[in-house]
Amino acid sequence: MSTLNALKTSILADGKIDEDEVSQIKKVIYADGSIDAAEANFLFDLNDKCSGANNHSSWSTLFVDAICSYLLDDEKSPGEIDEKESEWLLNKIQGDGQLDATEQSLLKKLANTAKSMPENLKKYIEKNS
Repeated sequence: MSTLNALKTSILADGKIDEDEVSQIKKVIYADGSIDAAEANFLFDLNDKCSGANNHSSWSTLFVDAICSYLLDDEKSPGEIDEKESEWLLNKIQGDGQLDATEQSLLKKLANTAKSMPENLKKYIEKNS
């Protein structure tokens, strides 16, 4: 966790995510081969704080792929978004009061790849696509 906090502090110093920082993030969050809750929360924190900045294009790809992996590659509900995951996702997306382009890309990918998801998440995605 301290690695994530140090990395976040370093990235937020200039308020944008550049290509080297995307590489650093990827190395840290995939170090053990999977995305855990702390890493998923870290990604959302970065996205919220750097939304609208001139972030490198690879940031959006990393964010979307990592959050999809966190939600869909778990042992409890593989390929599906369960109620708990849906609640977490909606809280994260709505937490800063804005739905940015990176989060919209995430929702589109989830809509196209998840085998199933709760009805409230489906409706939110339909409304915001």
